[in-house]
Amino acid sequence: MRPIYFSCWLLLALSTTLSCKRSDNGGGTVNPPPATKDTTFTNPLLASGPDPYVVQKDSFYYYTNTSGDRVKLWRTTAMSQLSNAYSQTVWTKPTTGANSQNIWAPEMHLLDGKWYIYYTAGSSVTDLSTQRLFVLENSSADPLSGSWTDKGKLADPAADFFAIDASVFEYNGKRYLIWSGQPSAIDNNQNIYIAPLQNPWTLAAGRTLLSSPEYNWETNGYVLGGTPKVNEGPEILKNPAGRVFLVYSASGCWTDDYALGMLTLKDGGDPLKLSDWTKNTTPVFTKNAQSNAYGPGHNGFFVSPDGKENWIIYHANPQTGQGCGDKRSPRMQKFTWNTDGTPNFGSPVPINIPVAKPSGEK
Repeated sequence: MRPIYFSCWLLLALSTTLSCKRSDNGGGTVNPPPATKDTTFTNPLLASGPDPYVVQKDSFYYYTNTSGDRVKLWRTTAMSQLSNAYSQTVWTKPTTGANSQNIWAPEMHLLDGKWYIYYTAGSSVTDLSTQRLFVLENSSADPLSGSWTDKGKLADPAADFFAIDASVFEYNGKRYLIWSGQPSAIDNNQNIYIAPLQNPWTLAAGRTLLSSPEYNWETNGYVLGGTPKVNEGPEILKNPAGRVFLVYSASGCWTDDYALGMLTLKDGGDPLKLSDWTKNTTPVFTKNAQSNAYGPGHNGFFVSPDGKENWIIYHANPQTGQGCGDKRSPRMQKFTWNTDGTPNFGSPVPINIPVAKPSGEK
Protein backbone atom coordinates (compact mmCIF):
# COMPACT_ATOMS: atom_id res chain seq x y z
CA MET A 1 0.00 0.00 0.00
CA ARG A 2 1.17 3.51 -0.82
CA PRO A 3 1.41 6.51 1.54
CA ILE A 4 -1.68 8.17 0.02
CA TYR A 5 -3.74 5.24 1.28
CA PHE A 6 -2.11 5.46 4.66
CA SER A 7 -2.90 9.16 4.92
CA CYS A 8 -6.63 8.54 4.50
CA TRP A 9 -6.76 5.99 7.30
CA LEU A 10 -4.21 7.85 9.38
CA LEU A 11 -6.61 10.80 9.41
CA LEU A 12 -9.25 8.50 10.87
CA ALA A 13 -6.91 7.01 13.45
CA LEU A 14 -5.59 10.35 14.68
CA SER A 15 -8.71 12.47 14.41
CA THR A 16 -10.99 9.99 16.15
CA THR A 17 -8.48 9.50 18.95
CA LEU A 18 -8.05 13.22 19.50
CA SER A 19 -11.70 14.15 19.26
CA CYS A 20 -13.18 11.28 21.25
CA LYS A 21 -14.48 12.80 24.49
CA ARG A 22 -14.88 10.33 27.27
CA SER A 23 -18.29 10.43 28.87
CA ASP A 24 -17.98 7.50 31.25
CA ASN A 25 -20.17 7.68 34.32
CA GLY A 26 -18.45 5.00 36.34
CA GLY A 27 -19.77 1.54 35.53
CA GLY A 28 -22.36 -1.09 36.33
CA THR A 29 -26.08 -1.00 35.78
CA VAL A 30 -27.74 2.37 35.36
CA ASN A 31 -31.27 3.57 34.72
CA PRO A 32 -32.20 4.35 31.10
CA PRO A 33 -32.53 8.01 30.06
CA PRO A 34 -35.84 9.66 30.92
CA ALA A 35 -38.66 9.23 28.43
CA THR A 36 -39.69 12.04 26.14
CA LYS A 37 -43.09 12.92 24.68
CA ASP A 38 -41.55 14.03 21.38
CA THR A 39 -42.58 11.89 18.44
CA THR A 40 -39.69 12.84 16.15
CA PHE A 41 -35.89 13.01 16.15
CA THR A 42 -33.27 14.41 13.82
CA ASN A 43 -30.16 12.94 12.26
CA PRO A 44 -27.28 12.75 12.91
CA LEU A 45 -27.58 10.84 16.19
CA LEU A 46 -24.14 12.01 17.34
CA ALA A 47 -21.82 14.70 16.03
CA SER A 48 -19.23 12.02 15.20
CA GLY A 49 -19.30 8.24 15.01
CA PRO A 50 -17.67 6.33 12.16
CA ASP A 51 -18.56 2.65 11.67
CA PRO A 52 -21.72 2.54 13.83
CA TYR A 53 -23.11 -0.76 15.09
CA VAL A 54 -26.16 -1.69 17.19
CA VAL A 55 -27.09 -4.90 18.98
CA GLN A 56 -30.35 -5.48 20.88
CA LYS A 57 -30.79 -7.42 24.13
CA ASP A 58 -34.04 -7.43 26.06
CA SER A 59 -35.23 -3.81 26.24
CA PHE A 60 -31.79 -2.30 25.61
CA TYR A 61 -29.89 -1.21 22.53
CA TYR A 62 -26.09 -1.30 22.76
CA TYR A 63 -24.32 0.98 20.34
CA THR A 64 -20.64 1.34 19.46
CA ASN A 65 -18.47 3.03 16.83
CA THR A 66 -14.83 3.62 15.96
CA SER A 67 -13.15 5.65 18.70
CA GLY A 68 -9.52 5.15 17.63
CA ASP A 69 -7.87 4.14 20.91
CA ARG A 70 -10.60 2.28 22.81
CA VAL A 71 -13.87 0.40 22.63
CA LYS A 72 -16.80 2.38 23.97
CA LEU A 73 -20.40 1.24 24.46
CA TRP A 74 -23.60 3.26 24.71
CA ARG A 75 -26.77 1.81 26.23
CA THR A 76 -30.28 3.12 25.66
CA THR A 77 -33.89 2.00 25.42
CA ALA A 78 -34.47 4.48 22.57
CA MET A 79 -32.05 4.77 19.67
CA SER A 80 -33.49 8.15 18.72
CA GLN A 81 -32.15 9.43 22.06
CA LEU A 82 -28.63 8.06 21.60
CA SER A 83 -27.07 11.45 22.34
CA ASN A 84 -28.51 11.24 25.87
CA ALA A 85 -27.50 7.61 26.44
CA TYR A 86 -25.18 6.34 29.15
CA SER A 87 -21.76 5.51 27.70
CA GLN A 88 -18.73 3.70 29.04
CA THR A 89 -15.27 2.75 27.82
CA VAL A 90 -15.03 -1.03 28.25
CA TRP A 91 -11.54 -1.59 26.81
CA THR A 92 -8.54 0.64 26.13
CA LYS A 93 -5.69 -0.26 23.78
CA PRO A 94 -2.34 -1.36 25.20
CA THR A 95 0.64 0.91 24.69
CA THR A 96 2.46 -1.58 22.47
CA GLY A 97 1.79 -4.83 20.65
CA ALA A 98 -0.24 -6.27 17.80
CA ASN A 99 -3.47 -4.53 18.89
CA SER A 100 -2.06 -1.22 20.14
CA GLN A 101 -2.96 1.12 17.25
CA ASN A 102 -5.90 2.13 15.05
CA ILE A 103 -8.82 0.56 16.93
CA TRP A 104 -11.58 0.36 14.32
CA ALA A 105 -15.11 -0.92 13.77
CA PRO A 106 -16.00 -2.74 17.01
CA GLU A 107 -19.05 -5.00 17.04
CA MET A 108 -20.63 -6.76 20.02
CA HIS A 109 -22.39 -10.13 19.79
CA LEU A 110 -24.03 -12.38 22.39
CA LEU A 111 -22.84 -15.92 21.70
CA ASP A 112 -23.28 -19.00 23.88
CA GLY A 113 -24.36 -16.87 26.81
CA LYS A 114 -21.32 -14.57 26.71
CA TRP A 115 -20.64 -11.20 25.13
CA TYR A 116 -17.96 -10.89 22.47
CA ILE A 117 -16.52 -7.76 20.91
CA TYR A 118 -14.83 -8.10 17.52
CA TYR A 119 -12.57 -5.21 16.58
CA THR A 120 -9.77 -4.26 14.21
CA ALA A 121 -6.33 -3.11 15.38
CA GLY A 122 -2.68 -3.05 14.34
CA SER A 123 0.82 -2.58 15.68
CA SER A 124 1.68 0.57 13.73
CA VAL A 125 0.09 4.01 13.36
CA THR A 126 1.16 4.33 9.73
CA ASP A 127 1.73 0.77 8.44
CA LEU A 128 -1.83 -0.36 7.97
CA SER A 129 -0.74 -3.74 6.62
CA THR A 130 -0.54 -4.76 10.30
CA GLN A 131 -4.31 -4.36 10.82
CA ARG A 132 -5.93 -7.61 12.02
CA LEU A 133 -9.04 -8.91 13.79
CA PHE A 134 -9.19 -9.36 17.57
CA VAL A 135 -11.75 -10.63 20.09
CA LEU A 136 -12.76 -9.66 23.64
CA GLU A 137 -14.98 -11.83 25.89
CA ASN A 138 -17.21 -10.96 28.84
CA SER A 139 -19.22 -13.61 30.72
CA SER A 140 -21.35 -11.06 32.57
CA ALA A 141 -25.01 -10.80 31.58
CA ASP A 142 -24.51 -7.04 31.59
CA PRO A 143 -21.78 -6.05 29.07
CA LEU A 144 -21.21 -2.80 30.99
CA SER A 145 -20.16 -4.73 34.09
CA GLY A 146 -17.84 -7.67 34.65
CA SER A 147 -14.48 -7.82 32.89
CA TRP A 148 -13.43 -8.14 29.28
CA THR A 149 -10.84 -10.85 28.56
CA ASP A 150 -8.54 -10.57 25.57
CA LYS A 151 -9.01 -13.73 23.48
CA GLY A 152 -6.32 -12.64 21.03
CA LYS A 153 -6.10 -12.45 17.26
CA LEU A 154 -8.64 -14.17 15.02
CA ALA A 155 -7.07 -15.15 11.69
CA ASP A 156 -6.75 -17.75 8.98
CA PRO A 157 -3.16 -19.04 9.46
CA ALA A 158 -2.87 -19.72 5.74
CA ALA A 159 -3.96 -16.17 4.82
CA ASP A 160 -2.89 -13.97 7.72
CA PHE A 161 -3.01 -10.66 5.86
CA PHE A 162 -4.66 -7.27 6.39
CA ALA A 163 -8.13 -7.97 7.84
CA ILE A 164 -10.82 -5.59 9.13
CA ASP A 165 -14.55 -5.26 9.90
CA ALA A 166 -15.46 -8.65 11.37
CA SER A 167 -19.07 -9.67 11.90
CA VAL A 168 -20.71 -12.92 13.02
CA PHE A 169 -23.93 -14.59 11.94
CA GLU A 170 -25.73 -17.91 12.35
CA TYR A 171 -27.53 -19.86 9.67
CA ASN A 172 -29.03 -23.35 9.79
CA GLY A 173 -27.40 -24.08 13.13
CA LYS A 174 -23.89 -23.04 12.07
CA ARG A 175 -21.91 -19.93 12.91
CA TYR A 176 -19.78 -17.92 10.49
CA LEU A 177 -17.37 -14.99 10.50
CA ILE A 178 -17.39 -12.48 7.64
CA TRP A 179 -14.81 -9.72 7.15
CA SER A 180 -12.86 -7.60 4.68
CA GLY A 181 -9.33 -8.64 3.79
CA GLN A 182 -6.57 -8.56 1.23
CA PRO A 183 -5.87 -11.37 -1.26
CA SER A 184 -2.17 -11.40 -0.30
CA ALA A 185 0.52 -9.48 1.54
CA ILE A 186 1.30 -7.46 -1.60
CA ASP A 187 -2.19 -6.96 -3.07
CA ASN A 188 -3.91 -4.16 -1.12
CA ASN A 189 -7.34 -4.53 -2.74
CA GLN A 190 -10.05 -5.50 -0.26
CA ASN A 191 -12.47 -8.41 -0.67
CA ILE A 192 -15.22 -9.92 1.46
CA TYR A 193 -14.36 -13.30 2.99
CA ILE A 194 -16.23 -15.89 5.07
CA ALA A 195 -15.13 -18.78 7.29
CA PRO A 196 -16.91 -21.12 9.74
CA LEU A 197 -16.23 -20.60 13.43
CA GLN A 198 -15.00 -23.37 15.73
CA ASN A 199 -15.73 -21.12 18.69
CA PRO A 200 -16.22 -17.35 18.95
CA TRP A 201 -12.47 -16.66 18.78
CA THR A 202 -11.24 -19.45 16.46
CA LEU A 203 -11.89 -20.26 12.81
CA ALA A 204 -12.85 -23.85 12.00
CA ALA A 205 -11.47 -23.69 8.44
CA GLY A 206 -9.78 -21.37 5.98
CA ARG A 207 -11.44 -18.40 4.36
CA THR A 208 -13.65 -18.40 1.26
CA LEU A 209 -14.00 -15.44 -1.09
CA LEU A 210 -17.52 -13.98 -1.39
CA SER A 211 -17.09 -10.63 -3.14
CA SER A 212 -14.41 -8.59 -4.92
CA PRO A 213 -14.75 -5.03 -6.24
CA GLU A 214 -15.70 -5.46 -9.89
CA TYR A 215 -18.24 -2.80 -10.90
CA ASN A 216 -17.45 0.87 -11.45
CA TRP A 217 -19.48 1.89 -8.38
CA GLU A 218 -17.28 -0.41 -6.26
CA THR A 219 -13.98 1.04 -7.44
CA ASN A 220 -14.31 4.79 -6.88
CA GLY A 221 -11.06 6.11 -5.43
CA TYR A 222 -8.94 3.32 -6.88
CA VAL A 223 -5.48 4.29 -8.12
CA LEU A 224 -3.31 1.63 -9.75
CA GLY A 225 -0.29 1.12 -7.52
CA GLY A 226 -1.83 3.38 -4.84
CA THR A 227 -5.22 3.39 -3.15
CA PRO A 228 -7.12 0.08 -3.38
CA LYS A 229 -10.41 -1.19 -4.70
CA VAL A 230 -12.63 -1.74 -1.69
CA ASN A 231 -15.34 -4.10 -0.44
CA GLU A 232 -15.64 -3.86 3.37
CA GLY A 233 -17.99 -3.60 6.35
CA PRO A 234 -20.06 -6.76 5.66
CA GLU A 235 -23.29 -7.16 7.67
CA ILE A 236 -25.96 -9.84 7.54
CA LEU A 237 -29.64 -8.98 7.22
CA LYS A 238 -32.45 -11.54 7.30
CA ASN A 239 -35.96 -10.84 6.06
CA PRO A 240 -39.10 -12.07 7.87
CA ALA A 241 -38.99 -15.32 5.89
CA GLY A 242 -35.38 -15.98 6.90
CA ARG A 243 -33.83 -15.09 3.55
CA VAL A 244 -30.20 -13.99 3.99
CA PHE A 245 -28.62 -10.83 2.58
CA LEU A 246 -25.06 -9.63 3.01
CA VAL A 247 -24.87 -5.83 2.82
CA TYR A 248 -21.40 -4.35 2.43
CA SER A 249 -19.65 -1.04 1.78
CA ALA A 250 -17.93 -0.41 -1.55
CA SER A 251 -15.40 2.10 -2.96
CA GLY A 252 -12.93 4.14 -0.94
CA CYS A 253 -14.16 5.81 2.22
CA TRP A 254 -12.02 8.77 1.10
CA THR A 255 -14.55 9.40 -1.70
CA ASP A 256 -18.08 10.82 -1.62
CA ASP A 257 -19.20 7.70 -3.50
CA TYR A 258 -18.71 5.18 -0.70
CA ALA A 259 -21.95 3.18 -0.99
CA LEU A 260 -23.71 -0.04 -0.05
CA GLY A 261 -23.83 -3.18 -2.17
CA MET A 262 -25.60 -6.46 -1.50
CA LEU A 263 -25.26 -10.23 -1.93
CA THR A 264 -28.23 -12.60 -1.64
CA LEU A 265 -27.92 -16.21 -0.47
CA LYS A 266 -30.18 -18.60 -2.32
CA ASP A 267 -32.84 -20.29 -0.22
CA GLY A 268 -31.27 -23.22 1.62
CA GLY A 269 -27.87 -22.31 0.21
CA ASP A 270 -24.45 -22.94 1.72
CA PRO A 271 -22.91 -19.63 2.88
CA LEU A 272 -19.44 -21.07 2.14
CA LYS A 273 -20.22 -21.60 -1.55
CA LEU A 274 -19.65 -18.55 -3.72
CA SER A 275 -22.04 -19.97 -6.33
CA ASP A 276 -24.90 -19.87 -3.80
CA TRP A 277 -24.65 -16.08 -3.54
CA THR A 278 -25.94 -13.57 -6.09
CA LYS A 279 -24.40 -10.10 -6.23
CA ASN A 280 -26.44 -7.01 -7.10
CA THR A 281 -25.02 -5.27 -10.15
CA THR A 282 -26.02 -1.85 -8.78
CA PRO A 283 -25.65 -0.30 -5.32
CA VAL A 284 -28.54 -0.43 -2.85
CA PHE A 285 -27.77 2.81 -0.95
CA THR A 286 -25.87 5.83 -2.26
CA LYS A 287 -24.99 9.45 -1.48
CA ASN A 288 -27.61 12.19 -1.42
CA ALA A 289 -26.19 15.70 -1.60
CA GLN A 290 -29.57 17.27 -0.83
CA SER A 291 -29.63 15.32 2.44
CA ASN A 292 -26.01 16.18 3.37
CA ALA A 293 -25.15 12.51 3.12
CA TYR A 294 -21.82 11.92 1.40
CA GLY A 295 -20.19 8.49 1.46
CA PRO A 296 -23.01 6.66 3.29
CA GLY A 297 -21.93 3.23 4.44
CA HIS A 298 -20.65 0.87 7.13
CA ASN A 299 -24.15 -0.01 8.21
CA GLY A 300 -25.93 -2.05 10.84
CA PHE A 301 -29.55 -3.09 11.42
CA PHE A 302 -32.04 -3.20 14.28
CA VAL A 303 -35.79 -3.32 14.86
CA SER A 304 -38.04 -0.86 16.70
CA PRO A 305 -38.89 -1.50 20.37
CA ASP A 306 -42.25 -3.04 19.41
CA GLY A 307 -40.63 -5.19 16.73
CA LYS A 308 -42.79 -3.76 13.96
CA GLU A 309 -40.23 -1.66 12.04
CA ASN A 310 -36.84 -2.34 10.50
CA TRP A 311 -34.11 0.31 10.75
CA ILE A 312 -30.71 0.80 9.19
CA ILE A 313 -27.91 2.71 10.91
CA TYR A 314 -24.97 4.02 8.91
CA HIS A 315 -22.39 6.79 8.83
CA ALA A 316 -22.05 9.61 6.32
CA ASN A 317 -20.24 12.92 5.95
CA PRO A 318 -22.30 16.14 6.05
CA GLN A 319 -20.21 17.85 3.36
CA THR A 320 -18.35 16.82 0.24
CA GLY A 321 -14.67 15.86 0.38
CA GLN A 322 -14.51 15.00 4.10
CA GLY A 323 -13.16 11.49 3.56
CA CYS A 324 -12.40 8.90 6.24
CA GLY A 325 -12.18 11.15 9.30
CA ASP A 326 -14.34 11.90 12.30
CA LYS A 327 -16.74 14.16 10.38
CA ARG A 328 -18.60 10.95 9.62
CA SER A 329 -21.69 10.84 11.83
CA PRO A 330 -24.18 8.07 12.62
CA ARG A 331 -27.65 8.37 11.08
CA MET A 332 -30.60 6.00 11.13
CA GLN A 333 -33.79 5.56 9.12
CA LYS A 334 -36.60 3.10 8.65
CA PHE A 335 -36.53 0.72 5.68
CA THR A 336 -39.10 -1.58 4.13
CA TRP A 337 -39.23 -4.82 2.12
CA ASN A 338 -39.94 -5.10 -1.59
CA THR A 339 -42.53 -7.56 -2.86
CA ASP A 340 -39.74 -9.99 -3.79
CA GLY A 341 -38.48 -10.02 -0.20
CA THR A 342 -35.42 -7.84 -0.76
CA PRO A 343 -34.76 -4.78 1.41
CA ASN A 344 -35.60 -1.29 0.16
CA PHE A 345 -33.34 1.19 1.95
CA GLY A 346 -34.49 4.19 -0.04
CA SER A 347 -32.20 7.23 -0.03
CA PRO A 348 -30.41 8.85 2.93
CA VAL A 349 -32.82 11.15 4.75
CA PRO A 350 -31.84 14.81 5.31
CA ILE A 351 -30.03 15.82 8.47
CA ASN A 352 -31.63 18.26 10.93
CA ILE A 353 -35.12 17.47 9.61
CA PRO A 354 -37.69 15.80 11.93
CA VAL A 355 -38.10 12.05 11.38
CA ALA A 356 -40.74 9.89 13.10
CA LYS A 357 -39.22 7.90 15.95
CA PRO A 358 -39.15 4.10 15.84
CA SER A 359 -42.52 2.66 16.77
CA GLY A 360 -42.84 1.64 20.38
CA GLU A 361 -40.31 4.16 21.68
CA LYS A 362 -41.38 5.80 24.94
